[in-house]
Amino acid sequence: MTTVAETPRAPRGRRPMSERRRDLQRLEISREAVRLFRAQGLAATSGEQIAEGVGLSVRTLWRYFRSKESCVEPLLSQSSAAFVAMLRRWPRDRSLEEHLIADARPSSPTSPGDDEAALAVIAMSRAEPAFRAIWLVVHERSEPVLAEVIADRLGRAPEELAVRVQAATLAAALRITTEDYAVALADGVAITGEDMVARLSEAVRAATHGVIGEALT
Repeated sequence: MTTVAETPRAPRGRRPMSERRRDLQRLEISREAVRLFRAQGLAATSGEQIAEGVGLSVRTLWRYFRSKESCVEPLLSQSSAAFVAMLRRWPRDRSLEEHLIADARPSSPTSPGDDEAALAVIAMSRAEPAFRAIWLVVHERSEPVLAEVIADRLGRAPEELAVRVQAATLAAALRITTEDYAVALADGVAITGEDMVARLSEAVRAATHGVIGEALT
């Protein structure tokens, strides 16, 4: 007796969301959450409001984020990743100032307001410990890449203790500079792009005792 092989049935339920689509959804939620936090504050903003703003159920929102405060993480991560990527592109024949001026670009070409929103969260972290904790975790992730940048400029290995210590120091210097800039913007203090470049360059030299910052020949 001949049997006919059955055609495999498609699994029931929703198809798994691709990682790219999931990241985009998380970023959309983050933008809406930060918009609400800036407009009405953290305490007055609920998960229900955030979910409604992006057309999701609250149950779905909590599948993406563990709390309403953690909704700010994608925007902060995007901004931090963009800066780290810029450091990776730093040509050896340019000083840091020259590179920062030539390579300045928004972290999200499609949503240039993302950088401003991330800075607003950093400024709010002065008074919101939950935001502060997330910002510190996000920024700490840049240390391994900073170690690679320093090692490349010095011709050393990124695993060396001295290089890792310099990377941690540089990360702290960049964090402080970013926080100062974010707070100044929130307080209505005008800081030009040239001023920001000068401050970043000064922070890099101070953190590395001047061993990086200049063009290499």
